[in-house]
Amino acid sequence: MSDGVPAPAHPDAVVAGPTYRFTVLSERLIRMEWDEAGRFVDERTQVVVERDFGLPDFSVERIGDGLEIRTSHLRLRYDGGPFTASGLSVTLTRGAADPHYATWRYGESYPQDLPGRGNLLGTARTLDEADGACELEPGILATYGFAVLDDSTSVVLGADGWIQARPGRGQDLYLFGHGRDYRAALADFHRLTGPVPLVPRHVLGNWWSRYWPYRADEYVGVMDRFRAERIPLSVAVIDMDWHVVDVDPAIGTGWTGYTWNRDLFPDPPAFLAALHDRGLAVTLNVHPADGIRRHEEAYPEVARAVGIDPESGTAVEFDVTSRGFVDAYLRLVHHPLEEQGVDFWWIDWQSGGATAVPGLDPLWMLNHIHYVDSGREGRRPLTFSRYAGPGSHRYPVGFSGDTITTWASLDFQPYFTATAANIGYPWWSHDIGGHMFGSRDVEMAVRWFQLGVFSPINRLHSSSSPFASKEPWGYGPAAERVMAAFLRLRHRLVPYLYTGAWAAHLEQVALVRPMYHDHPDKGDAYQVPGQSMVGDHLLLAPITSPAEPRTHIAAVRAWLPEGAWFDLFTGRRYDGGRRVQLHRDLGRYPVLARAGAVVALQADPMADVTMAPRALELRVFPGTGGSRLIEDDGSAEPGPEERRETRMRQTLHVRDDGAADLELHVTQDRPGPDVRAVAVDVVGVAGVAAVEVVVGERRLVVAEPREVVDELLAPALRVDLGDVDLAAGVSVRLVGAVPRPLDVAGEAFRVLDAAEIEFAVKEAAWRAVTSLEGLALVQELATVDVEPRLRDALIEVAAARRAW
Repeated sequence: MSDGVPAPAHPDAVVAGPTYRFTVLSERLIRMEWDEAGRFVDERTQVVVERDFGLPDFSVERIGDGLEIRTSHLRLRYDGGPFTASGLSVTLTRGAADPHYATWRYGESYPQDLPGRGNLLGTARTLDEADGACELEPGILATYGFAVLDDSTSVVLGADGWIQARPGRGQDLYLFGHGRDYRAALADFHRLTGPVPLVPRHVLGNWWSRYWPYRADEYVGVMDRFRAERIPLSVAVIDMDWHVVDVDPAIGTGWTGYTWNRDLFPDPPAFLAALHDRGLAVTLNVHPADGIRRHEEAYPEVARAVGIDPESGTAVEFDVTSRGFVDAYLRLVHHPLEEQGVDFWWIDWQSGGATAVPGLDPLWMLNHIHYVDSGREGRRPLTFSRYAGPGSHRYPVGFSGDTITTWASLDFQPYFTATAANIGYPWWSHDIGGHMFGSRDVEMAVRWFQLGVFSPINRLHSSSSPFASKEPWGYGPAAERVMAAFLRLRHRLVPYLYTGAWAAHLEQVALVRPMYHDHPDKGDAYQVPGQSMVGDHLLLAPITSPAEPRTHIAAVRAWLPEGAWFDLFTGRRYDGGRRVQLHRDLGRYPVLARAGAVVALQADPMADVTMAPRALELRVFPGTGGSRLIEDDGSAEPGPEERRETRMRQTLHVRDDGAADLELHVTQDRPGPDVRAVAVDVVGVAGVAAVEVVVGERRLVVAEPREVVDELLAPALRVDLGDVDLAAGVSVRLVGAVPRPLDVAGEAFRVLDAAEIEFAVKEAAWRAVTSLEGLALVQELATVDVEPRLRDALIEVAAARRAW
């Protein structure tokens, strides 16, 4: 569990008395402990792993039996007795964000009226049985600027390295008083509770999962069908039917199991090898609650290991607090299966909430031991399990439970995913498309697939119903085309997503996060709870409600921060600093890229995502800004020598004649692949007067730039650099670039043509769009008897802006 070394704070940061102890961890983070017997905890706990932040600047004044502690941001007042609302308070002296609530008092509650005011919440253990929203636990961020992490009941890791109950029943609280400096609050949180681990690249691809009693050849056949359809996958999930489930009722149910069902999988190593040959990592589902029973192949060895006579048939009870059981459980049950080819484990939830050690959640313990054990022999650790409270971010990836297949569930998932970043938990995996109940809805399924592509993990999953499977070809040709194209895009995005994984690991910035993380002082950022940033540069405004039946247009309200934003799929430019309503048909989705961004894509969606791509496409959105691409050698703990960062800086200078000069400079901090194919795709550009490319000191002669039309992404002007060494430094200069003209008529025709309305009404709207603009267009459309959503969609098309 640990090396047994405690985690005390800097001794000079501690202010203590017989029954209380305060520790100034940083100028905005204070630990507050009270115990009537003076029993305080310096050991690591299941939540807290580090307390020595150095010695911050603070002062202490004794006032009678009490005291006052001041830092540059906080003033703590304490009367010396048991913690009470009147006796313990912390006031924000800097960074207070609410005119009425600048002081936290022990035990008091504060208005909770989101999105305007309150604790911004964290996440929940599961979405099981939640048809829509569920209650979320508190996070460490709040509009007031203060929040408390309560570590009073979590177990400690003792001197022998094993878990033990806490001494006493006192309070152990951490007050985060960071105002609306949310990045700083999360940095302190992760310093206290540990960093977000670096996930392997393959988890960022598409996962296939279905609760279904597949035969081995049938499962491999499904994988081959995906590949034949040019739909990439990177993780194969085998649900519980991989093991024997039809067991003697005298020994319990078939939920727990570790013995292959040989009727379905006659040769498990060959089956796992077949999946590996297809470039898939494999995870198996386990429900550990019922221990190891007499029908299991591993039972005799496990029984002897824990002192039970195998002849007795006595079950080896699940006891995650027993070192003997945990050793046998891992070494004799799981390791042999891993030797056959299992890459990581899906720990499902059947183990209740209590153990022999008071306060210990068996789920947290399972997550910890499986995650740590998975890192044996130089492998990068990985597990797949449910959330078990603060600190769970150390054990990615999260499984959010069995999602109900409804629009209400789809509508809640973007908010649920982004808000988890408020408790430092960035790696949720949902049942994309819904798991159970609900009804068939092709439009909803497509929208869920689109959301999955821009989610932390994209795992297609369904129940054992024969009607619920998520193969795209089961939804009809039109939906299949959209689903397949988006699933291909997911694999192309892996370089960008993996850079986001590195940001989560190094900088504690979640890949998917609420808008207020990046814009804490903008009130509008709190008014779009389903909207999020994905990585450094992509803004996601998900569609989670049905389209209007006659117009087939779906809409979502969004807020665009200052600056310009480009639609990823159409290339339209939107001015930021305002609220907008975005309208999309089923083939498109509201994802906007920041002007000045360069998004690195894998050129071939079918290429191996576990490796840095040998062919890159750099998608440039004209503007001025910086971007990055972070890669590594795939080792368990890649350090600076194994990590490679590519910096991309572009500048845009618009001339008086309307043309522009665009420069892109690419530098790499250390050698990577010696050379790789690189194409620069500039969105919103129709042509250029000249192209200048320099690699190192050498001027490169490149082919004439050409337009590329992608199956999903916006048209772009491509400068094909061929095979280049990015470590040498690359500069690309587009001289006299001409912005791509807007096809307002074509886009308006597309919108009107799909609408199932009277032809005369279409024609009237068409005349307005093709002959008028600006306010005159809006006024004319107001006289046409069209649905409001169709009118708004046409206005959005007409209001589109060129790249500059």
